[in-house]
Amino acid sequence: MSYDLAVWDGERPLDDHQAGSVYDELYARYLESDDVVVPPAPRIVAYVEALVGRYPDDTDDSVVWASPPVIDEASGPIVYLLMSYSKAEEVSQYAASSAREHGLVCFDPQRECLLP
Repeated sequence: MSYDLAVWDGERPLDDHQAGSVYDELYARYLESDDVVVPPAPRIVAYVEALVGRYPDDTDDSVVWASPPVIDEASGPIVYLLMSYSKAEEVSQYAASSAREHGLVCFDPQRECLLP
């Protein structure tokens, strides 16, 4: 079981509803399609590097990430973070604050709301 967040590079939506629409569009365009591989945008790469600098994504023994390596969940302007449920509270708080520091948008698809 995992707790998921989506983080993307773009203007911050005005509200949760608009954020949900942007998320749906980005997810469908960059993450659902296996036809076209889009390298992660530089700001997304820098963000993921900051995350795994604090919470390493050891593919053999990760207790934080449900699907390491984290960078494999990034495409273009979006990264989809899958966190182990046991670490979700701690990691999601850091992920949201770090997204803000990197000028990125953080969205919780389970609760359909922007963070923070």
